[in-house]
Amino acid sequence: MLPSLEELQESARVVSLPMRVKFRGIMQRETLLLKGPLGWGEFCPFPEYGDDESSRWLAAALEAGWQGFPPALRDTIPVNATVPAVSADRVSDVLARFGRVDAVKVKVAERGQDVAEDIARVTAVREALPDASIRVDANGGWDVGQAVGALGRLSAVGLEYAEQPVPSIEGLAEVRRRLAATGIPVPIAADESVRKEEDPLRVAKAGAADLIVVKVAPLGGVARALDIVAHAGLPAVVSSALDTSVGIRAGLALAAALPTLPYACGLGTVSLFASDITLDPLVADDGAIRLREAVADPGLLEQYAATGERRDWWLDRLGRVHAVLEAAPGNLFTKP
Repeated sequence: MLPSLEELQESARVVSLPMRVKFRGIMQRETLLLKGPLGWGEFCPFPEYGDDESSRWLAAALEAGWQGFPPALRDTIPVNATVPAVSADRVSDVLARFGRVDAVKVKVAERGQDVAEDIARVTAVREALPDASIRVDANGGWDVGQAVGALGRLSAVGLEYAEQPVPSIEGLAEVRRRLAATGIPVPIAADESVRKEEDPLRVAKAGAADLIVVKVAPLGGVARALDIVAHAGLPAVVSSALDTSVGIRAGLALAAALPTLPYACGLGTVSLFASDITLDPLVADDGAIRLREAVADPGLLEQYAATGERRDWWLDRLGRVHAVLEAAPGNLFTKP
């Protein structure tokens, strides 16, 4: 049963956490936390997301707090470090926050930057970590020609894969075809083309990717993400959406429940926060995160509480998105 809005409002805590570096253009990450009978859930769709899209994020939060996660098949999850679109001279400082690093995701195609800056950033990562796996994430920031050109140059550094180089599924298929035709050995991963599509399986049906990136909140919860991976028939990388430890706990639950886990997960983003909401943050130790619960600390919730207009904005959003779920036909966690 869908919890009532009144029940959710009673436990809702809105916080604003400072970032160590700018990520997705922000230095403060706002989120709404909900406490259910089974633990904490996190509702943190980015402000520009509409209510229908945000309803999947609320469904994921309710799964965490009210339904629980599927059984775990492993108790430690390998994770990658994440390097935002910083200048090359800041790369070593970012990497230092992650401790041991075996895999790194590097943001590229940032608006206002050019491919030369991307190459300098990725090269700085390779120089700092000669043996690490490096994957790049463009967030759909290139067109097909730009993607093929950039990945051709970046491939000299050695790339594990390129995540969402162009926006569309048709574009992904074309980039993948051109790379193969020119002998550029860069596999293509789909992220937005899975989590933002009405049919999250369309990218697999179109043969547009070598692997898929799955994120719990945008897909509506761990159970639904597991179902999507099973039907896609492609290797999966579990990633996060700039979550606190509460959201990362859900990502870890997905990674722990997958039958196979061939890639390090993008679940190390708590290291990008200057503070978290738990006294035992879910950050990597020796390249992996140990599976455990994330319990919000009352003192930290109070210290970083959003107030006034920002708190009201999130509570109003919670009400609107709850109404979307309430009106949805069928089960709260519908299958793809």
